[in-house]
Amino acid sequence: MSFGALSRLQQGLAALKADHLERRRLLLEGTQGAHITINGQRVVSFCSNDYLGLAADPALVAAAHAALDLCGVGAGAAHLITGHHRFHHDFEAAFARFVGKPAALLFSTGYMANLAVLIVLVGRRGEVFADRLNHASLVDAALLSGARFTRYRHGDLAQLESQLVASTAQDKVIVSDLVFSMDGDAASVDSLLDLAERHDAWLYLDDAHGFGILNDGRGGMTGRARMSDRVIYLATLGKAAGVSGAGVAAHVSVIDWLIQKARPYIYTTATPPLLAACLLESLRQIEAGAARRERLRSHVEQIRRGLAGLTIGKLMDSETPIQPLIIGANADAMSLSERLLQRGLLVPAIRTPTVPANTARLRITLSAAHSADDIAQLVEALHALD
Repeated sequence: MSFGALSRLQQGLAALKADHLERRRLLLEGTQGAHITINGQRVVSFCSNDYLGLAADPALVAAAHAALDLCGVGAGAAHLITGHHRFHHDFEAAFARFVGKPAALLFSTGYMANLAVLIVLVGRRGEVFADRLNHASLVDAALLSGARFTRYRHGDLAQLESQLVASTAQDKVIVSDLVFSMDGDAASVDSLLDLAERHDAWLYLDDAHGFGILNDGRGGMTGRARMSDRVIYLATLGKAAGVSGAGVAAHVSVIDWLIQKARPYIYTTATPPLLAACLLESLRQIEAGAARRERLRSHVEQIRRGLAGLTIGKLMDSETPIQPLIIGANADAMSLSERLLQRGLLVPAIRTPTVPANTARLRITLSAAHSADDIAQLVEALHALD
């Protein structure tokens, strides 16, 4: 007996493969870092979000070992039952102080945090205004909130203002990545806050790729944004922080409302408390991490100098550790990625639908754990393949 639904899935998978859109998982052996073993091959990795090299840092590993004796492995329950450990509580207080907001809440993932915040902030009488290049989790959260979902052209604040003027929504929220994950550019926080103030809206900033790096590690918020009750700030903690989860920082009333109403927070087992203990150590390392950030800035300058004049692709205008090299066609980006891998350099090809058609790219991500020789090796290889 035929199974039509399964056949259609198989046809869809075949079509993805034919269009060079098939996604495949790489098998990591050992620890995360600038030099890793993937599928049995030793490579220099330019695809990690471990921007400060903290994922396998000895201080964080020691914090995990120490915490095991105090809290075990699992949380055992949701936060509102018996799963809220002292380590969770202490991290939330430390994170709020670090980013300059009155209170904070720890979520298991950034995806869950975005779902929680937008679903709780706005409902059917609200409207979400979102940059068109926002992360997929923000798009999904806006759609699931039940609010009207309005998107503006990337960075086009004039269009955003016209949309805000036309809105009759009771509750409005402007939502933006702070550093955009595929282009590496940053949002204009104070300009967005100006619009939020003029049009009585919340401003929700997803700082997945700025926290730990920008502004002495405190992320991309400005002083005005820290002081404003309108601003809700999210930092993911599995990137520069090197661990897992996400912190949301805001006015005390916002955090209290999330505890009462946010289903992705209420109805899930708490993140293991040993990870919260690691995050406390991560905050200490970030605060003392000026040398790591300076090394990272040096790597950014080195690769931008080294790839100037490259004709195989166009390096986008980014001053962050995300350095996208636009190639164009999916097949060409995949081919270049595979040829680099043959040289022991792991650089992922990003294709549609993650990025617009004909803008497939190599997404080069840099880490403080890289050496100048690592950067030079990638530059040399790209020029050799040009």
